[in-house]
Amino acid sequence: MVANKEKAMKRKASIVGATSEQIVSKEEPEESNEDNSEASDYESDEENLLASINNDGEDSSDSEREYASDDDDEVLSFESLDDDDGEENEGATLEEIGNDEDDEADGEDDEDGEEADSADDVNSDSSPEEDEGDLADSSDEEFVEEEVKTKPAKPDKKKKPAKEIESDEEPLPEDYDDEPKLGRIEDVLGTDEKKTRGLNVFPPLPKKKGKKKDEYAGGDTSDEEDIRNTVGNIPMHWYDEYKHIGYDWNAKKIIKAKKGDAIDDFLQRMEDPNFWRTVTDPQTGQKVVLSDADVGLIKRIMAGRNPDAEYNDYEPFVEWFTSEVEKMPIRNIPDSKRSFLPSKVEKQKIGKYVHALKMGWMKTMAEKRRLAAIRRAPKFYMLWETDHGKEEMRRIHDHVVAPKRPLPGHAESYNPPPEYLFDEKELTEWKKLGNEPWKRKRQFVPQKFNSLREVPAYPRFIKERFLRCLDLYLCPRSRRTRIAVGPEYLIPKLPSPRDLQPFPTLQNLIYKGHTNMIRCISVEPKGEYLVTGSDDMTVKIWEISTARCIRTIPTGDIVRSVAWCPNSKISLVAVASGKRVLLINPKVGDYVVVKKTDDLLAEAPRSDTVENERIQTAIQWGEATEEENKLGVRIVITHFREVRQVTWHGRGDYFATVMPDAAYRSVMIHQLSKRRSQLPFSKSKGLVQCVLFHPVKPCLFVATQRHVRVYDLVKQMMLKKLYPGCKWISSMAIHPKGDNLLVGTYEKRLIWFDLDLSTKPYQQLRIHNAAIRSVAFHLRYPLFASAGDDRSVIVSHGMVYNDLLQNPLIVPLRRLKNHEIVNDFSVLDTVFHPTQPWVFSSGADNTVRLYT
Repeated sequence: MVANKEKAMKRKASIVGATSEQIVSKEEPEESNEDNSEASDYESDEENLLASINNDGEDSSDSEREYASDDDDEVLSFESLDDDDGEENEGATLEEIGNDEDDEADGEDDEDGEEADSADDVNSDSSPEEDEGDLADSSDEEFVEEEVKTKPAKPDKKKKPAKEIESDEEPLPEDYDDEPKLGRIEDVLGTDEKKTRGLNVFPPLPKKKGKKKDEYAGGDTSDEEDIRNTVGNIPMHWYDEYKHIGYDWNAKKIIKAKKGDAIDDFLQRMEDPNFWRTVTDPQTGQKVVLSDADVGLIKRIMAGRNPDAEYNDYEPFVEWFTSEVEKMPIRNIPDSKRSFLPSKVEKQKIGKYVHALKMGWMKTMAEKRRLAAIRRAPKFYMLWETDHGKEEMRRIHDHVVAPKRPLPGHAESYNPPPEYLFDEKELTEWKKLGNEPWKRKRQFVPQKFNSLREVPAYPRFIKERFLRCLDLYLCPRSRRTRIAVGPEYLIPKLPSPRDLQPFPTLQNLIYKGHTNMIRCISVEPKGEYLVTGSDDMTVKIWEISTARCIRTIPTGDIVRSVAWCPNSKISLVAVASGKRVLLINPKVGDYVVVKKTDDLLAEAPRSDTVENERIQTAIQWGEATEEENKLGVRIVITHFREVRQVTWHGRGDYFATVMPDAAYRSVMIHQLSKRRSQLPFSKSKGLVQCVLFHPVKPCLFVATQRHVRVYDLVKQMMLKKLYPGCKWISSMAIHPKGDNLLVGTYEKRLIWFDLDLSTKPYQQLRIHNAAIRSVAFHLRYPLFASAGDDRSVIVSHGMVYNDLLQNPLIVPLRRLKNHEIVNDFSVLDTVFHPTQPWVFSSGADNTVRLYT
């Protein structure tokens, strides 16, 4: 009897595969010094559960640990994570810890006088190093669920065990099965919960006395609770610029592992046999060597097989519902009416399939074979086919609906109102137009019938239908694509005026003193003084900063234009008054410059050249009288017609005058240093309005009523002709760089020309409500202004870029309305300050206003 039991015990030991060294290691409480950091604490949760189940149904008399196996380690590895006692029993032996826990649980000893160690007791006593070592040795073995055996647990005296405990002296029963039997999980857990596939139910963890074990000391990363990096599910490339890769549970930085270069990778590939199974943990950056089980799991997943190696795909079919027809029915319910009727769902599906077949969305097998044969066949194409797409039948693919015929009116009624019926005169006229039917008011004669039954057949029905078919057949129809353009797309996106500062916004000073409208103004090149010309036949010199009138010079006629010489070394003002052009020394500013100007103009230079008769009859250079000389007039140039405008060249030696009524002699250019004049044109080009000198090149801009011509003064030829597209040009101004021209018209339009781009306008602005009288550019800031009879001076931003490929930026900024309207005139001239972002305006209300 005893021999049989020993034989059975040996058979169990052989099944489990436990070695004697492992059994001895379980009995030694001392910690092992072997380095088994890579071994996991337990192979899987499933084996722990099976070990607990087996403990309940096995013989508990194995006090000498003859049934010890590797699976004991699985159970021993469970530790209590919450140590309530807080005591450390590093030197405690296995028997002492077992005694303490037995005393706490039962307070009694076994019948044999020895303390039977339960699975929980041994679990709390086993050292982590010892368990890891055993698991490392047994990591290559395959464990089968049916053969796992562990040390039996201590039975509960209050609860009857599932199987009677057998003593060592009793023989084995005759129906003893060598294969281990699993106990009921309810007996182990004390609940009726069932284990579902993929979810494991664990026994309660025992309390452990002794040193608390570090869960992460073994380096196991297979447990989903073992999350070293606590940064969460974030992109790890956020830590590329830092030395650490995240934070652990103690809020300490996890330093990145050192990365080798290509040579280190090559040496590791050559020398390390586990290089092919080494991967990098993206959370911590550490190298992890995959075990055979991991590699096998990956291979099964890549092969499309079940990840579980122990899962049998070819298990015998379990016939849950028998195929044999029972004699007595289980459900004796009569068949429902629905079972005899065709299915509505199937009808809907079949209807969808039929519709898809009709529309061509679904193909039959024969159709698929035909299409495949067409694809394999050689492809032909139309030689003159359009480039943008296939030529399709319009009748099917691009159908255009025919226009509807107009609905019949009152005259087509069988009982029309009396006013629609023809009288004798109308009927006679209608019959006269028989040869010209298209001139008739109606193509038929309205008739009146008493009832609808009396209406005869329409005689022209077939002909009208035929003409209708001809119209539909012969008249081309095309589909017009309508582009939906919102108003926000038509208006360009302009920058904010705050970003374009500085520019004039407020009225600062008012210059009062003239008794009639002020037609023209001009600013000294240094920006200290202002000269104005008015219809009261006077010229006034003003100090800009104080609005004080320094000097008043009478001219004897209406002053139409004034221009301060742009050369700062000369103090000189050109005034166009009537038929005379007066060169006046205003005697303001630097005394040395004033005296130098008088010395320069004191004596006339001698010239040997004889002037042409046309020039001699047109103008005459002369000296001023004594009274005029006291007022500051130095030179008087008398013209044969009234002078409308005078303008200086940039260097200050040449100036041009405009006489609109003088035909081909309307434009004359004068040289101050030699006191001679010349006629640039021999033919009349139209009614000249104004002229301008180019600021850099030797070019002259001449504006007639409808065109602007650009002449080269050196080559004496016309360079280009600009077409503003207007009827009357009033004024023009040129950009300081000379590449853009601004033209104002009496038709309320402001025209911007890009001379390098085209002879047509680049931009047309309709920002004024009345005629534009004057336009001006600022010399330093990207600003331009326009003044008109609508009382307003509009300041705009006009940025011209050095990049020729970038268009100028034009943004209206501010409308300044402070002048009054007098006799339909308001603002007559505007000019910018040479250095500050200020603008001056003169108006018909006898004032000059400064905006800053």
